[in-house]
Amino acid sequence: MPPGGGGPMKDCEYSQISTHSSSPMESPHKKKKIAARRKWEVFPGRNKFFCNGRIMMARQTGVFYLTLVLILVTSGLFFAFDCPYLAVKITPAIPAVAGILFFFVMGTLLRTSFSDPGVLPRATPDEAADLERQIDIANGTSSGGYRPPPRTKEVIINGQTVKLKYCFTCKIFRPPRASHCSLCDNCVERFDHHCPWVGNCVGKRNYRFFYMFILSLSFLTVFIFAFVLTHVILRSQQTGFLNALKDSPASVLEAVVCFFSVWSIVGLSGFHTYLISSNQTTNEDIKGSWSNKRGKENYNPYSYGNIFTNCCVALCGPISPSLIDRRGYIQPDTPQPAAPSNGITMYGATQSQSDMAAATPLLQSEPSLTSDELHLPGKPGLGTPCASLTLGPPTPPASMPNLAEAALADVMPRKDEHMGHQFLTPDEAPSPPRLLAAGSPLAHSRTMHVLGLASQDSLHEDSVRGLVKLSSV
Repeated sequence: MPPGGGGPMKDCEYSQISTHSSSPMESPHKKKKIAARRKWEVFPGRNKFFCNGRIMMARQTGVFYLTLVLILVTSGLFFAFDCPYLAVKITPAIPAVAGILFFFVMGTLLRTSFSDPGVLPRATPDEAADLERQIDIANGTSSGGYRPPPRTKEVIINGQTVKLKYCFTCKIFRPPRASHCSLCDNCVERFDHHCPWVGNCVGKRNYRFFYMFILSLSFLTVFIFAFVLTHVILRSQQTGFLNALKDSPASVLEAVVCFFSVWSIVGLSGFHTYLISSNQTTNEDIKGSWSNKRGKENYNPYSYGNIFTNCCVALCGPISPSLIDRRGYIQPDTPQPAAPSNGITMYGATQSQSDMAAATPLLQSEPSLTSDELHLPGKPGLGTPCASLTLGPPTPPASMPNLAEAALADVMPRKDEHMGHQFLTPDEAPSPPRLLAAGSPLAHSRTMHVLGLASQDSLHEDSVRGLVKLSSV
């Protein structure tokens, strides 16, 4: 039956062709929407994020929870057992002052623990490659021989030479006063130290809050310790010392906790007061990077030479914005432009041309025949479909040029024969019965590629004979 006729061709439906493809040429309503991811979800450092990236902490936060418990329990016992007695016997201002100090301590603690300390973004692959090229040029590797990349660069700050170290993890030269935290695996700007008590690094963006936290905690600890002793002394004057301890057992626990805590907290506050007044960091002070005297060769280039100015810069200066944009969205990959289809919808754009020819034979200008459709007498069916006949004209012998062209013209289907049909797979493409005789050249080979034959006269003659028999049917 001719390809344009009825019969099996009416059973072919467009819905039979699988359209489940990951190609960008799919219809938009069939694409699965991929939720946009934020940058904190793929952050390379060892940090934990909460509240959709708004809270940023170190991964080791066990000591931070201990800090919270100590502050909350001690302050809660003081408000519950000591403040009622002290407000009646002395003044109601005591619980009010204690409450102000408590909220200030908690606010500065959470602000220090939950904020970005000043993490520097890592270099992108392009930036790292560009930096490596600069290192190669500076090293003169083109002259021959391997030289390792330099670990430092030198810059001049206020007349003092400062070395910038190269970070092999972040692929950057660290800015002045920056250092790489081994616990958080980040380069932190103006790195002071990693504090497990607050569960975060202390750097440029949260140092002032850390200092205000330890300073206010010192005042709160001293305040609670002093008035707990006052409470016990007043009660012991009325009922005796042992009875006072029995009446307020929580005061004993508060006094013990405050006594062992006050020394370290007050000492830490004094140390950081000294650092702020001289505009140094803990990292620089431990390493002995700078001398306090201007006459020395290694004087501190960051100090303003005045204690008041140094304190104002550290505590009252503007806070620099975060450089990592942890709540920003990851930019999706740019889709590849689709090839022009001339009004014909194609599926599986990532497939090769041979796959496309096998998937949609009726879109080609040549027919495709399968072994199941040939029904050759005396020949078993082949398990695989025959390859498509390519339109490229063979090189016939010089004696038969017109015969080959006429045969190809008869084999080619007309455009109007396929206007009413949908896309078909090779198994669905019908073939008229008894199209080829048993002795046809196509019956003795699984595939036939006209363009793929060797340029030998005998092979071309066989091809032309087959085309002549096709045209004579």
